[in-house]
Amino acid sequence: MPHPDLSRRLAPLSAVLLLSLAGCAAPAAPDTAPSTDTHGEIAGAAELAEPAVGLTSIDGDGRVSHLDLLDETTTALGTVRPPSAVHSDGRYLFAADDTGVSIVDSGVWTWDHVDHFHYYRADARLLGDVEGEGTAVVATSNSSTTGGTGLFFPGSGEAVLLDTEALSRGEVVERFRLSTSPGAGLVVPAGSFAAVAADDEVNLHDADGAEVGEPAACIQPAGTITTRVGAVIGCQDGALLISVDDDAPVVERIAYPAGTTAPRATVFANREGRPKVAAVAGDAGVWILDTRERTWTLLPTPEPVVQVTAVDDKDANLLALTPDGRVLVLDGETGAQRAASPALVGASLAAGQTVSLVADQQRAYLNGPTENRMWEIDFADDARVAREFAPERAPLFFAETGR
Repeated sequence: MPHPDLSRRLAPLSAVLLLSLAGCAAPAAPDTAPSTDTHGEIAGAAELAEPAVGLTSIDGDGRVSHLDLLDETTTALGTVRPPSAVHSDGRYLFAADDTGVSIVDSGVWTWDHVDHFHYYRADARLLGDVEGEGTAVVATSNSSTTGGTGLFFPGSGEAVLLDTEALSRGEVVERFRLSTSPGAGLVVPAGSFAAVAADDEVNLHDADGAEVGEPAACIQPAGTITTRVGAVIGCQDGALLISVDDDAPVVERIAYPAGTTAPRATVFANREGRPKVAAVAGDAGVWILDTRERTWTLLPTPEPVVQVTAVDDKDANLLALTPDGRVLVLDGETGAQRAASPALVGASLAAGQTVSLVADQQRAYLNGPTENRMWEIDFADDARVAREFAPERAPLFFAETGR
């Protein structure tokens, strides 16, 4: 069947901390084009009339495969070290284990030009490894050809910023590698800057690693995502939102509502680039962070959920995964249930396998390592399973690429 149109992505603060930090970087918002606008084009890439969307997966032995969602063909891309975590920006897969990060280029991507999009295909390839101690936390922007990609290695406390433009040329280049204390941390790209969250504070750096401005407090940093508005870092008392204005980064603190007792957000997810993001709030429901309005909203859910992502479309769809493996379609303004799929990944969840629920404008995708399946779900049509895929190798991790 043809793939649906994937032309995508495109109350006051409780407390605000504005740090106007002077720097020497070029003007850019986290997901805007460089000063020389190439529309995401790189040498050797073919521009397409529609997005070449696929599901790029990695099995337990590190074998990488790409399923083309247009013609349903599968291509083997090679082998990386068996990962314990995988992060993707919609083009690259960053497969992390205890000794570093292996980088896979799916070869398909979309350039968001705000009012229109450009779609590209190039050769898929394995780009190489970045060494580090401990399973890295990876943070990306919404551009796969400009800016930076952040890696934080908890075993050593090393904070690394990769040059994403160099990745688009097939080169793995570190812009900086800084030392912090071992433990939890993040390196979050924001325009021409990067925020390093460690030791209960966030320090901003230019692309060469030099510190810019004063640090901002962030107790127990965990969770990050980039929206059209800026880059988000989760903290114990709320979130920091980092944007760029007049060549300088601006940090705003978005505090949780006064008096809340719900567990904090630690994992954020949404349809790429949209301003609203979602996070599980323990048994209390779901947190919705609106980065445009700088507000948090706690939504009750009809039953406990273990994963959530905000579609943030005109119907305010919110998708959630239940402990028994069903996908719920919820009202993103009230939390009320609109639809539910059959139990698809209950066995994977019971076995402690990594299951990911990913949404674009019209479809959601889900992997079941134990079930050895991947599913395409039409969430607007009563959570109908539109397609089911049975890959040759169990998809331990996957990403929707080309979007």
